[in-house]
Amino acid sequence: MPEEIVFCKGGGCTAKLGPGILASVLQKLPKGLDPQLLVGFDSSDDAAVYKLTDDLAVVQTLDFFPPMVDDPYTFGQIAATNALSDIYAMGGQVKTALNIVCFPEKMELNVLGEIMRGGNEKVQEAGGILVGGHSIADSDVKYGLSVMGIIHPDKIYKNNACQAGDQLLLTKPLGVGIVCTAQRVGACSNDAMELAIRSMTTLNKYAAEIIGKYHVHACTDVTGFSLLGHLQEMLGAGLGVELDSLQVPYIPQAVHYANEFYLTAAAQRNRNHVGNRVDFRKVPFAMEEILFDPQTSGGLLVSLPPEEAELALVEIKALGLPCGLVGTVTQKADNRIIVR
Repeated sequence: MPEEIVFCKGGGCTAKLGPGILASVLQKLPKGLDPQLLVGFDSSDDAAVYKLTDDLAVVQTLDFFPPMVDDPYTFGQIAATNALSDIYAMGGQVKTALNIVCFPEKMELNVLGEIMRGGNEKVQEAGGILVGGHSIADSDVKYGLSVMGIIHPDKIYKNNACQAGDQLLLTKPLGVGIVCTAQRVGACSNDAMELAIRSMTTLNKYAAEIIGKYHVHACTDVTGFSLLGHLQEMLGAGLGVELDSLQVPYIPQAVHYANEFYLTAAAQRNRNHVGNRVDFRKVPFAMEEILFDPQTSGGLLVSLPPEEAELALVEIKALGLPCGLVGTVTQKADNRIIVR
């Protein structure tokens, strides 16, 4: 690899445009008027859903970003896992995927080969098939997938259909953005980075298979807009959340790294966007940062009836990643999130 080209400059979902900027652009676009379009961009949902027949709908999504780790193969796995996640967040099954590649012409092609090998392995693990893609020459590496899945039109998990009294189940730990930031400056422990990579490369397929046995009211995956940002998107009219910070799963070392200010600009954009709708009640600074931390290939955030949430949690724990019941959906006119 030529010395002047740096593979990992910091990426993943921290590279997203801020939620405020994105919202201001999207609100100017006309909404889809096709009655067959069951889910579009107007609800900030994870993927689009288009009805083909009474029994079949297509789920469509794409996601790509720059590397957040130095190993090309691992980066490919993470980017693919992240892109595939949107299908699971809607309750769908993965069928096909297309590569999205931006790559410097001066960089060694075996680097690109390793990225795509990692991505293809995750597509296969998801039960899908890689069918092609598109590449362009660029100054920096970027990689991801456009993914197509299928779903029954009556079994879609929307992100904004929570009900008062629901418990919120989070299936992966937070703190990935903070840990990757510490890694880039040489301050991250091997244990912390290994847990972050294991989380980012674990398909949400397995958690989705478990929650599919229960009455899911709403679901999203936690990515670049943080737990609090995506949680705000889940709240319909007249609803709020009581969040228990003691039950939030996170990578343990992230607390120390947050206190050392290994933070991202994306986290501060998240704070600026939703912070005025969040009330922190005696929550330490580090935990605030973890809750605003952008996640790459994060877990599912699921709204379930309380008795079913407890049962689902037991099964999710068996998958081996930190998870937890993090809060309760409440009746609250102003959509506020109270974090205790």
